[in-house]
Amino acid sequence: MPKTRSIDLFVPGDPSTSTGGYIYNAQILAGLADLGWRTRVHSLDDSFPRPKPSALRDARAELAALSDDGVVVIDGLALAGLERVLDTEAKRLAVVALIHHPLALETGLDPAEARLLETAERAALALVPRVICTSQWTSRALGGYGVPFEKIRVVEPGVDRRSQRTVDADRSTAPRAARDGGKSNPHDVRLLCVATITPRKGHAVLLQALSELRDRRWHLTCAGSVTRDAGCFAALEHQVERLALRARVSFLGDLDADALEREYERADLFVLASYLEGYGMALAEAVARGIPLVSTTAGAIPETVPPTAGVLVPPGDSRALAKALAPLLDHGDARARLAANARAAAAALPTWRTAAERFAAALEGAAPARIAR
Repeated sequence: MPKTRSIDLFVPGDPSTSTGGYIYNAQILAGLADLGWRTRVHSLDDSFPRPKPSALRDARAELAALSDDGVVVIDGLALAGLERVLDTEAKRLAVVALIHHPLALETGLDPAEARLLETAERAALALVPRVICTSQWTSRALGGYGVPFEKIRVVEPGVDRRSQRTVDADRSTAPRAARDGGKSNPHDVRLLCVATITPRKGHAVLLQALSELRDRRWHLTCAGSVTRDAGCFAALEHQVERLALRARVSFLGDLDADALEREYERADLFVLASYLEGYGMALAEAVARGIPLVSTTAGAIPETVPPTAGVLVPPGDSRALAKALAPLLDHGDARARLAANARAAAAALPTWRTAAERFAAALEGAAPARIAR
């Protein structure tokens, strides 16, 4: 009987956190379990990637307790804090780094902190024999970190095919009351942004752009944690008041899968003003549902959003964002053209099952650094 393959995933904080990276991890592990893998998740202290001494000791003990017959995957949010531990353990364990995007590129870091993170991440990446990235863009970015091309595998996220039950409908012409129970003004264009509220996601830029379009009929719904960066959310609340947009902007916080699906079904247009995305899972989910998009050219977004399904503008440019939004707010046929193209592109998106199979293939041949080829 063949030996059961095993994977131990190390992540900081709560593994059920509703962000793209954590959702990716959970979906991949679920897919690997369906493929017959034994999976375990190790929750490290949330002080990573700048761990407290006690957190580093605990992480060292957890890695030391593992047998050397499985694969250890370390999420990039923890990797940069583990370089001193990996100096020893990567010689014994088959360690794989899972990188969504380089941490030093996170929005809002001061230059000194960014340099420290880049140095730590470079050191950790040099110690592992295999690196899995979630996009070709991230793969290229790690090339700039000196990671050899042959060490890198790319496994893009999947989408849930159940979400495509709505893509056959023309979203621009379907009666609003039929789509959301008549709760919204039938003349409003419903904008949806799905993103944890942090500076990197660009909510402040989006609000500024929409303030320039107050003469149009629209309502913005923001789904995503409002507690991960309390200071950022407080600043957005102040901005909403200052711009007199309170009646036109809703912050819903984290939503469960069913509630989030309802918001996607109600949306006429998906918007994300992000400064950086290592892939952009919410963007792919919008494409899977046939929703037209307006986003930015940051990071992997141009590779995630089909060019005929959305309009992309430079990150941080509220004027350009307002200019892109205006004709789509004014003309349902313009939204309909983008929606039709999104529906056509949706069929090419991988499922999570496919992503798990590709992840399993990317793990093949992973071995301790001392014997890696």
